[in-house]
Parts: sequence; C-alpha cells; structure tokens
Amino acid sequence: MTVVVKLGGSVVTEKDSFETVDEDALAALAAALGDAAVEDLVVVHGAGSFGHPHAADHGMSSTTGSRDAGAVRAVADTMERLNRAVVGALADAGVPAVPVHPYSASHRTAEGDLRFPTGHVDAMLGEGFVPVLHGDPITHVGEGASILSGDEVVTHVAAELDADRVGLCSTVPGVLDESGSVVGEITDYGDVAAALGDSDATDVTGGMAAKVRSLLDLGAPAYVFGPADLEPFLAGDHAGTRIEG
Repeated sequence: MTVVVKLGGSVVTEKDSFETVDEDALAALAAALGDAAVEDLVVVHGAGSFGHPHAADHGMSSTTGSRDAGAVRAVADTMERLNRAVVGALADAGVPAVPVHPYSASHRTAEGDLRFPTGHVDAMLGEGFVPVLHGDPITHVGEGASILSGDEVVTHVAAELDADRVGLCSTVPGVLDESGSVVGEITDYGDVAAALGDSDATDVTGGMAAKVRSLLDLGAPAYVFGPADLEPFLAGDHAGTRIEG
C-alpha cells in the first residue's frame, strides 16, 4: 500500500516566528510515522515560517514568478534547510527518510501545467526509502520561477504513484462547516461550498477550498485531519474529514 502524507507548514514550524521549527510538534509527528506499519510511505511538508515569508517578499506565487536569481536561491535555500530538519527528525525516529527537492526535477510550461517526473520517487520506494518532498520554487516558462506548493506536490505525486491513501495533517481537525464543526465526509464540492466559498479566487490563495477541490479529483480516499489523528490515519482508520469524489 502506498500512502502519501503531508505535514503542513503550520504544524512543523512556528508560523509567527521567522524560520523557526516547532521541534516538539515535529518530533511527535516523526514518532508517529516511525511507528507506522506502512509499506510504501511518501512524506511531503509545507513551508510554514520558512518559505512563505521569502516568497511573499519577492512577489512569488503559483502563478506569478520572478527572474531574480537571488530570490529563487533565497526560497530554495530556506526550503532545503527546513527539509533537512524534517528529514533529520524522521531519521531520529527510525524512518529511512531521504530528501527530494522538486526545484531540480520539475518545471511549469507557459500554460502553467506542471511537469514533474516521479520515476525516481518510485525507485526510492522500491529500495525501502521514504522520500521527503516539499514545496519549492520551480522554473516557470515565461515567468522565471514560481512556487510549487506542498499541496500540489501531494496531489501530483499521489496521482503519479497511484497512491492508496492520502493524508493532509494540519492545525485544524478537518474541514469545518459553517458552524465550525468537522465535516465527516465530502464527495462533492457543493457539500462545503457554503462554508469555503465557490469562487475561483479562493483557490488562488491555496486555502482549504483549493485543497478540497484538488483532493476530490484524485480518485483515491484523502483525509484532512489534525496532529492527534495522524496515528489513526496511518493505521488505516477514519481521520478528520474523508474526501473522495
């Protein structure tokens, strides 16, 4: 079974403290992953207080790029340092984690389509490694370099590897309805449109609306949950909100 798990930037870093890892939270998540009996595991982590401030300073997003090589280096460097911290915590927990940096293996076309071969990730799994990927700046034809978000890495890799389960671990316990309660299951975006909004502009922010839409298109069961539900998810149980179109 192939499982793809994203550790949100909000749970592995202190988002209000520039470039600060939440070491206790990361260690707890790493311990849960280390104890999991998952045959093929791929981990993706978000940017949190590392990548987001740099990208914002340079006006970079998933659609707007920069031709300033210094800006690209700044975002790539901070994400590489966060990746080292995540890989290190996983290794300390007994996970055979290895780093994978999307910048060197992917790009966007002028139309904005992602080109990201994943044969090397599949090969890593075959050799018993746990690939650890992350959001990153990537070359974008006509834009210089734009941002590949961790959420897009998750959905792309999960689709390419035909993953059996996908999990997004965030600071919220699941997708919340208008009253703030966790929605148990989503099979159509209309189920939560009133709470999340249904405009295209919402998706550009990379918020929960974009997550739900992309996960509905996966064709595999996906879950959005808080840190307390990581262990149940890894055990194959229900966690937070199940999303499957």
